[in-house]
Amino acid sequence: MTYLLVRHNVEDYNKWRLAYDGHAGFRKESGSQGTRVLRDANDPSNVVVIVGWEDLGHAQQFAHSASLHEVMGQAGVVGRPDIYFLEEIDTQPA
Repeated sequence: MTYLLVRHNVEDYNKWRLAYDGHAGFRKESGSQGTRVLRDANDPSNVVVIVGWEDLGHAQQFAHSASLHEVMGQAGVVGRPDIYFLEEIDTQPA
């Protein structure tokens, strides 16, 4: 499993969330295996999204898509997001 981790600042979380939710169909069509959305407890404008992918190629294709960058602009993402491609190497129970 490959994960795409995106950390970015947003102008307004509620505005961002509407755009994020509206982009769910494109994520699914692109091969998303599910997502997690997290916010900094001390700064709600700092948002982290983790998206699971079957393989690195699909994750990279999605991350570089014009659709994603267009939605980020409409959603009020501030500055350049931090983007990481991560490969799962171990999972441990709690």
